[in-house]
Amino acid sequence: MSDETKVTQEYGAEQIQVLEGLEAVRKRPGMYIGSTSSSGLHHLVYEIVDNAIDEALAGYCKHITVTINPGDSITVTDDGRGIPVDIQPQTGRPALEVVYTVLHAGGKFGGGGYKVSGGLHGVGASVVNALSQWLRVRVHKNGNIYEMKFARGAITQEMTIVGKTEKTGTEVTFQPDPEMFDTLVYDYEVLHERMREEAFLNAGLSIQITDDRGEEQLTDTMCYEGGIREFAVWCNKNKTPIHEDVIYMSGTKGDASAEIAIQYNDGYQEFMLSFANDVRTPEGGMHETGFKTALTRVLNAYGTKNGIIKGDDKVSGEDCREGITAIISVKLTDAQFEGQTKAKLGNAYIRTLVDQIVSDQLATYFEEHPQTAKIVLEKAMMANRAREAARKARDSIRRKTGLESGQMPDKLQDCNERDPSLCEIYIVEGDSAAGSAIQGRDSRFQAILAMWGKMLNVEKARADKIYGNDKLYPLIVALGAGIGEEFDLAKLRYHKVIIMADADVDGAHIRTLLLTFFFRYMRPLIENGHVYSAVPPLYKLKRGKTERVAYSDEQRDAVSAELRGESNAKVDISRFKGLGEMDPHELWDTTMDPEKRSLRRITLDDARRADEIFTVLMGEQVEPRKEWIERNAKYAINIDI
Repeated sequence: MSDETKVTQEYGAEQIQVLEGLEAVRKRPGMYIGSTSSSGLHHLVYEIVDNAIDEALAGYCKHITVTINPGDSITVTDDGRGIPVDIQPQTGRPALEVVYTVLHAGGKFGGGGYKVSGGLHGVGASVVNALSQWLRVRVHKNGNIYEMKFARGAITQEMTIVGKTEKTGTEVTFQPDPEMFDTLVYDYEVLHERMREEAFLNAGLSIQITDDRGEEQLTDTMCYEGGIREFAVWCNKNKTPIHEDVIYMSGTKGDASAEIAIQYNDGYQEFMLSFANDVRTPEGGMHETGFKTALTRVLNAYGTKNGIIKGDDKVSGEDCREGITAIISVKLTDAQFEGQTKAKLGNAYIRTLVDQIVSDQLATYFEEHPQTAKIVLEKAMMANRAREAARKARDSIRRKTGLESGQMPDKLQDCNERDPSLCEIYIVEGDSAAGSAIQGRDSRFQAILAMWGKMLNVEKARADKIYGNDKLYPLIVALGAGIGEEFDLAKLRYHKVIIMADADVDGAHIRTLLLTFFFRYMRPLIENGHVYSAVPPLYKLKRGKTERVAYSDEQRDAVSAELRGESNAKVDISRFKGLGEMDPHELWDTTMDPEKRSLRRITLDDARRADEIFTVLMGEQVEPRKEWIERNAKYAINIDI
C-alpha cells in the first residue's frame, strides 16, 4: 500500500499521516512538478490556475486573475463555485482541508465533480501547499468567506469564517519555499504567455495577469471569443498566411470533444501546438497522430480526385505540414498522460475521433473552398519536390565529400578522444580566433571548427539549399548526426557544442544565425542540453605586473577597486575587441579551461517563444523586426559601434 493510499484511508484517526504524505512531495518535488528550477517554480502557478480552469470547463467560472505580488508570492482568484467547505464523509474533516492536505484528493475521482479536468491526479493544490513557505486560501461560498492557512503543508489556522460575501469563488495566495527551489523569482512574460494560451483555449474566459513588483505595474486582460481560431492567427502574426480564413473543425463523441484550427503561411516550418484538457502536450500523442494521418490522407485524396496529383506522386505527411500552424485541443474525461508533467496523451480513442473530424470536415471545406485547397496542395507538392532535391543534394555531397566514409572537413581540428560524452567542439568565427583556440585548447577532448563570413539564414531557406551551403555543410559533417527528419542524436560526435563568438553585435548575429539553424534543423541538440555559448571576458585590467579579466561592467568595477586598493593605484583597463586579440594562453585561461570558464547552456523552455523570436529576427517581414528592435533597444547599452 502506498503512502498516499494509506493517508486517505487513515486520515482523521492519525492526522500526522497527512504530513507524512506531503513530506513525500518535499523529498521528491521533481516527481510532482518536473523540477525545482525556474520551470518548477512556474509550474506551481499552473497547478492552481488549472483548478480554476476546471471550474471554467464545468461552466461555472468566467474570470480568473493571477497576480505576482511584491516578494514573489502569487495570488490566483476565480469566480467559480468555490472549493467545497462541508464535511468530507471519509475523513470527517472539511473538504477544503482535505483538498490542501491530502494527495490525490479532489473532485476529479469518481466522476461527480468534473467531467473533464486538467489536474488529472488531483494533487495540484496539496503539492503547491507542500512546496510553499506559507499558503492562504479563502473561499467565497454560502454567503461566507472561509479562510485556512498553512506552512509547508502543515495547518497553521483551521478553517475559519472571516467575513460575509455575496460572491462565489476561490482566492489562493502562496509563497514558494526557498528550501525547495533554486530560484524564487517569477518571470512575468513566462506566466503571461501561459495565461494567454489558456484564454485562447477557453473561448470567452477572461484571464487577467498583473505584476505588482516594480515601480510600474504590468497588467494584461485576455479574452478571446474566437478561441483557437484567434490562437492560430496570433501564432502567424509575424508570418505571411497564404489563405485568409482559419480552417476550423470540431466534433464530439460521448464525453470527448476535439477542436482543430489550421492556417498555412509561406514559410517552411511546421508549427503545431496540441492540448488535452487545456494542458499543453509538448510530446504530442494520439490527438496529434490522428490529425497528421487524416491531413495527409485528405490532401492526397483531394489532389488525386481533382487531377492535381498524377499517378503515384503522393505527398508525404511532412510535405503536407510545411508552413502549417495547427492548434489541436481535445477534452476528455479519462485523460491518460505520461507523468504528472503531462507531456504526451495516450488515449487511443482520441486518435480515432480527431481523424474522423479532420477526414470529414477538411474534405468538405476543400470542396467548398477549392482556391484554398489548391494553394495548400501546391505548397505541399512544392515541398515534396524540394525534399527530393534535398535528397539528391545530400547524396551528391556524400559522394563528393565522403560523408559516409567519415572524412572530416578541412576547417575542423579534431580532438583525440573518441567517447562523444567526453568531447566538446568549439565553433569559432574567423581564422585569427580559431588559430588562438587551436593553439590554446586541450587537444585530448576539445575540437575546433573554424567558420568564416556570415552563414546562411536558414529561416529563409529550404533543406536542399542548406546541404549545398559551404558554411553550414562542414558543421553538419563535423557533428555527424544529420539534419531535419534524419537527425539522429545517437550519432552526435560531441556532447558539448559550444558557440564561441565575439562579445559584440557581429558575435550576437553569428550566434543567432547558428541557433536558428540548430533550432530549425537540429532541435534535439537544444532540447537535450548539448548547445552552449562560451562567455569570453569583456575587459583586461592591469596594475603593474598583475593582470585580471572581467566578464561584465559590474565585475570590471569590482576588480578595478580591488586592484586599486587603499592607495588608489593606477589601473589600466582595456576592452577586448574580439577573441582574435587574445593569445592562446589567454583564451584558454579565460574562456576554454573547464576549471575556470563560464558556459551558458542554451535551453528551450518554451519552443513557441523561441519560434516567435527566430521568426521576427530572421524572417521575411521587416515591420515586426523593426518593432522588436525599437522595443528592446533600451537594453542594448554600451555597444561598441
